[in-house]
Amino acid sequence: MRSPVLIAVAAAALVGCSDSETITSLSPEFARAEGSQAGGLGFPATYEITISNIASGAQFLTPPIVALHQGAENIFTVGKAASFELKEIAENGNLAPMEQALDASLHVSEWVTVTGPTIPPVRPGESVTVSLTAQPGSNFVSFASMLICTNDGFTGVDGLKLPKKIGQEVEQYLGAYDAGTEINTEDFADMVPPCQGLSGVMSDDEGTGASNPDLAENGVIDHHPGIVGGVDLLPEVHGWNDPIATITVRRTG
Repeated sequence: MRSPVLIAVAAAALVGCSDSETITSLSPEFARAEGSQAGGLGFPATYEITISNIASGAQFLTPPIVALHQGAENIFTVGKAASFELKEIAENGNLAPMEQALDASLHVSEWVTVTGPTIPPVRPGESVTVSLTAQPGSNFVSFASMLICTNDGFTGVDGLKLPKKIGQEVEQYLGAYDAGTEINTEDFADMVPPCQGLSGVMSDDEGTGASNPDLAENGVIDHHPGIVGGVDLLPEVHGWNDPIATITVRRTG
């Protein structure tokens, strides 16, 4: 179910990315929280979730779609074919199909699309923060966000375990994925229009927000090979080094 949430966009001084392991820590002010707070999620719990773009180049993220859910819900799985909903995010930045799927799912407690007239694409060095509530049995968080200057690139996490104690945080570094749904032409004509204006590399192509059946790849989700320097994209401008993003989840109530 979708409900009002707190949304914030903030510039961040992001330094250091040693690995892609999950890091768990307990804030000092809540270190003594025990009893019911230390138990399982048998009652609603609130979380503050921050997603940061730590790309090394001019690679922008579409505003992410974030969900709290039970383990039975899958947003994406590496090594398997992308769903239509994920394909639309990765190729076209179209969140509507995923919104409809999450809204209809019995496994999802709450979800939100971080969009609005004042919410721009997430630039390198910036982050977005949302507050969501998990109902009993919802122990996981997932999100997906398109890499704007790619054919079908995205980043995200599927099924990150939520922290149990109030004040506890879980942070994870995230790589870039290729949805395996569209050939990586690296041609502006085959990518969403915002790429040119955001990166400052221009051409006569208008771009597109629709999939081209002639470019269908029929592959599986895998780690993105990066920008190789095709028709229009430039590795030194549009490329990146993994990890490309982080997610930080803090239990607040």
